[in-house]
Amino acid sequence: MPPVPEALTHAATMTGRSLRLSRRNVDALITALMLPIMLMLIFVYFFGGAIDTGTQYVTYVVPGVLLLCAGFGSASTAVSVSEDMKGGIIDRFRSLDIGGVPILSGHVVASVARNLISTTLVLGVALLIGFRPHTNPGAALAAVGILTCFVAAVSWLSAVAGLLAKTPEAAGGFTFLMMFLPYPSSAFVPIETMPGWLHAFARHQPVTYVIETLRGLLLGHPVGSAPWIALAWCAGMIGVALVASEVVFRLRTD
Repeated sequence: MPPVPEALTHAATMTGRSLRLSRRNVDALITALMLPIMLMLIFVYFFGGAIDTGTQYVTYVVPGVLLLCAGFGSASTAVSVSEDMKGGIIDRFRSLDIGGVPILSGHVVASVARNLISTTLVLGVALLIGFRPHTNPGAALAAVGILTCFVAAVSWLSAVAGLLAKTPEAAGGFTFLMMFLPYPSSAFVPIETMPGWLHAFARHQPVTYVIETLRGLLLGHPVGSAPWIALAWCAGMIGVALVASEVVFRLRTD
C-alpha cells in the first residue's frame, strides 16, 4: 500500500478524472440533474392535492426529494465503477501502483460534487414553487453536512456494487434500489398512513432518519436524536463499504 501522501495524490488525480468524465457524459449529467426536479414537480402538482400532511405538501416533500436526488446521483457511481472494470482501465492504474481505495475515492468525491450541484438546483426550483425554509446558518450547514455524509455513504456502497457487478447494466440495478428506498419512509407520506406491517421498517430504516433530520433542520422543527442515528448509519455504511471495497477490489484485480 502506498504511503498516505501518495495515496491522497492518487485520489485527487482520480477525482479529477471522474469529474472530467462526468462533464463529457452530457446525457447522463442532464438526467441526473433534471430527474429529481421532474419528480418533485410531479409529486407537488399531481399528487400533492390528494395527500394530507398537515402542511403545504411542497414543504413536506422537499427533504424527501433531496434524498431521492442524492440516492439516484450516488447510485450512478456503481455504473461508472463497473464501466472502468469492464473497460480494462483498472489494469493500467494497477500497473502504476494506484490502489483500489484511491481509485474508488475519485468516483465517490465526484459523486458528492455532482450531488451538491443537483441539490442546489432542486432547492432553487423548490423555492420558486413555494418552499419556505425556517432555518438559521448553523442548522443549514448541519443539513448540508448530514446530506453530504449520506451521499458519501451511498456512493461508497455503490462503488462496491460496481465492483461486484459483471456488467454496467447489472450495476444499474443499484440505481433502481436507491431510488426505491425513499418510498417506504417518511419522504412522501407520513408513516402512519402506511400499512401496519410496514411501519417498523419505514420508521427505522436509515433514509427516514436522514429525512427527519433534514426536515427538522430546514423547517425549524425539533430533531431529537435523529441526526446522531443518521450519522451512525452513514458511518456504519462507509466503514462496511471501505472494507468490502478493498477486499472485492483485490479479488477482482489480483
